[in-house]
Amino acid sequence: MNKRTLIQSAIALALAAALPAAVLAQDKPLKIGVTAGPHAQIFEQVKKIAEKDGLKIQIVEFSDYIQPNAALAAGDLDGNSYQHKPFLDQQVKDRGYKIVNVGYTVNFPIGLYSKKVKSLAELKEGARFGIPNDPTNGGRVLLVLQDKGLIKLKPEAGLKATPLDVIENPKKIKFVELDAAQLPRSLDDLDASAVNTNYALSAGLNPKDAIAQEAAKSPYVNLLAVREQDKDKPWVAKLVKAYHSEEIRKYVQAEFKGAVLAGF
Repeated sequence: MNKRTLIQSAIALALAAALPAAVLAQDKPLKIGVTAGPHAQIFEQVKKIAEKDGLKIQIVEFSDYIQPNAALAAGDLDGNSYQHKPFLDQQVKDRGYKIVNVGYTVNFPIGLYSKKVKSLAELKEGARFGIPNDPTNGGRVLLVLQDKGLIKLKPEAGLKATPLDVIENPKKIKFVELDAAQLPRSLDDLDASAVNTNYALSAGLNPKDAIAQEAAKSPYVNLLAVREQDKDKPWVAKLVKAYHSEEIRKYVQAEFKGAVLAGF
């Protein structure tokens, strides 16, 4: 190695040492966890907009609702985009995660589907009905069924209602609790099932074919989550700005035609 090379190397090392860690870290893509389907599709668009603001993003897809928070808490992700606040609140309570909401994203009104009946009124006595087995989405479906007049829940049950909170069930509906991702495949075996819209779209179900649907306005708007220690970092604000752009709002409206609603 000649003298000029040594001098150049020394200058490069000195400059690198002088740069803040935050600047150097920009060369490493942010890992953002999403569930397959609409969340992944939307984030592909967010990624393009964020890149204009200097953010590099690597999208990591998951097939369930549990792993994205576990990966975020463990430091394997920088953020995730797939869950609503009641679900995050329950995860934080149950698992002690230091994860926070930094911005709302989209709403997926949950749909009730069936291959055997064309309306809830056609459900026979003893019908088997699939609902998500996580506390927040399971309660969400029971509230929809109550709103449609099929059941009545204990007044104090709230958003975390379970089948044990059902106090009136004229049709004697039998609730079958399954992982949310499995519900689309349950339609062949059950009389009806609630299916989260992201899984419905991934399974080729059309929300317009649902026999009933949750009201558009609900507490279940999805969100962007990061570790509590990162919430005030500049990249977080840039990421939220990219998601909340008019380009994303127009994309959601055009791509999903009402099956997914902008919640920001």
